[in-house]
Amino acid sequence: MKNIFLIVLLFSLGLGVQAQEKWDLKKCVDYAKEHNITLQLKKLDAEVQENNTRQSKFNLLPSLNGRSDYGFNYGRTLNSSNTYSDQNSESGSLSLSSNVTLFEGFKKMNSLKQNELDLKASLQDVEKAKEDLALNITSYYLDILFKKELLQVAKEQLKVTQLQIERTEVLVEAGTIPKGTLMEQKAQAAQEDLTVVSSQNNLDLSLLDLAQLLDMEQIEGFDISIPQLPIVNAIHSMIDPESVFANSLKIRPGIMAANLRLESSMKGLSIAKGDLTPSLSMYASWGSSYSNDNPEFGDLLDNNGDPIFDAFGNKKRTIIRSEMRLSDQLDSRERKAFGFQLNIPIFNGGTVNRNISNAKINISRSQLSLENTKNVLRKEIQQAHANALAAMKKYFSSETAVSSTEEAFRYTEEKFNLGLVNSVDYNQAKNNLLKSKSNLLQAKYEYIFRTKIIDFYNGVEISL
Repeated sequence: MKNIFLIVLLFSLGLGVQAQEKWDLKKCVDYAKEHNITLQLKKLDAEVQENNTRQSKFNLLPSLNGRSDYGFNYGRTLNSSNTYSDQNSESGSLSLSSNVTLFEGFKKMNSLKQNELDLKASLQDVEKAKEDLALNITSYYLDILFKKELLQVAKEQLKVTQLQIERTEVLVEAGTIPKGTLMEQKAQAAQEDLTVVSSQNNLDLSLLDLAQLLDMEQIEGFDISIPQLPIVNAIHSMIDPESVFANSLKIRPGIMAANLRLESSMKGLSIAKGDLTPSLSMYASWGSSYSNDNPEFGDLLDNNGDPIFDAFGNKKRTIIRSEMRLSDQLDSRERKAFGFQLNIPIFNGGTVNRNISNAKINISRSQLSLENTKNVLRKEIQQAHANALAAMKKYFSSETAVSSTEEAFRYTEEKFNLGLVNSVDYNQAKNNLLKSKSNLLQAKYEYIFRTKIIDFYNGVEISL
């Protein structure tokens, strides 16, 4: 019984450890790529464009269509003897037709090439969505790391205050310092405990934001792992933004998609101009029909088996069967056709010229869209470089401030322990230290994120 209880306990602990598995940045990004709805919609758009491209290829093949019908006629009907009579009849037909375009101003070939370019552009849109999603997740991830460290700093400050309260209680009991000092220390501890609670709440909300960004259904127990962060230095921020921009023009999916859509609009102009040229197509068809009101005739014979002639010397005919066989009718009524069709555009209400004009406008729009995409990219890189440089300066300045504030706090703490400064000055020095450490952490993660953005524009995969 004890062994069974032990096994169940270990199994439960194993499930608990598995449920509390922490996510690294790569796992977050991979999960989002599989579940993010916006990204899935981009993929569906690409699939639709892939179907359009496939259809353009099939449009190059000849068409083949079959037709069959079978009907019933009742009442007075014009029969095979060219007279009207009351009768019921059945009839049917069967046909096949085919058509192939021999020349149409290369419209179908240009349509195929245009759809292929649009497909490539859609795939680049998917890649851009993936990169934007990864960058957004990185921002959320670093924000959580920042708030984790901020929480740790708040806890350490509270721990220092609690230790100071213990020392103050001893001094109060010894009558060295007044009891009011102890009360001020406890009030400070309560305030710092509130800061810890607030920091924990902010961390929990940031974890919730990341889980929702990942479109997770179960978010209970979600947490991230703490990676080995890069050392803060000036290497990344010193990269020339123009060189980053020049490299980005070759690799950024947004730029590549805009270029592909410009090429697609040019193919659209070629398609529109194709309507100015004559088109030549070839067609072929086969068909036959059947009716039960189609008697089979034969020669009218005398008793000797010889044909009987009328007054004009024509053989007299008689009905052998009231209905011809199906195979005989299909053979006797067989129809075949083969030919060529040439269409020459002369006047179509200005439709062709309008389509050509609109196609030229689309080219201009695509050119402007490409230039605008490049301008936005240049501005983003310039801004990212400026932000990284500012964050680096802020980090080093904050680092110096923390060092100075720590020295000031140690000096104030020594004086406080000797009773040379009051608790107000002591708490103020400690608050200054907390603020400087918070500023350092904020500058640190801001700098890391800004350098990651520069790496992103320079074609480096985002990782921590």
